[in-house]
Amino acid sequence: MEGRLPDFLVPGAQKGGTTTLQTLLASHPQVFLPPGKEVHYFSLHYDRGEAWYREQFAKAAPSQCCGDITPYYLFHPEAPRRIQALLPKVRLVLLLRDPVERAVSQYFHSLRLGLEPLSLEQALLAETERLAGAEATLDTPGGRHRSHQEHSYLGRSRYEQQLERYLRLFQREQLLILRSEDLFAEPVRIWQQLLAFLDLDPQPLPSGGIRANAGAGEASGVPLTVRRMLRHRLEPTYGAMASHFGIVW
Repeated sequence: MEGRLPDFLVPGAQKGGTTTLQTLLASHPQVFLPPGKEVHYFSLHYDRGEAWYREQFAKAAPSQCCGDITPYYLFHPEAPRRIQALLPKVRLVLLLRDPVERAVSQYFHSLRLGLEPLSLEQALLAETERLAGAEATLDTPGGRHRSHQEHSYLGRSRYEQQLERYLRLFQREQLLILRSEDLFAEPVRIWQQLLAFLDLDPQPLPSGGIRANAGAGEASGVPLTVRRMLRHRLEPTYGAMASHFGIVW
């Protein structure tokens, strides 16, 4: 089959800084990224077939490294298996934000877009019921489950569960796991680490600096009791990320 396939993927996490990473990588002359963001082949558009996916990279120069930045790949239960079947040697970049902050940010993102009618407390209580049956629906190519994509505040922050699916199929050295907070606090160091992982020529960090997308600042108004509840619910993630990956928030 003719056409390019990506050399690397950025599977997530949502609200972890992947838009900033997209901007940085798009500035490198050796990198080709499809127009826009989030191709969603291995999640929402798997039924379109490999030829369609290859078309997304048709304009890449032969010397360029192709990438696909789609945060839903990290959480989608079928994405790792589909990726491994087509791209067994692909490099995977994961940009992970503090689990509590990521969950809160996703909630307010859905709220601003009119996707969430519930309060934060109500949405967290409703999540298990909302996501019931999602994996069976997503097992079908082209299958979609609205709440799995839009109302998965706690679920998407359970990084250890998502990483387990990837590590069953890929070698550890194929994964570069970065903290979102480090990207914004030490962008030069993280940029150099990323370029080395992707075998790209050294390139100065694009001028103008980078900044975290803080939304409209709504997260600052979340009560401490709710944050403590979230931290308790996500404690397994904090523990597993520290003990297995050396990542601490």
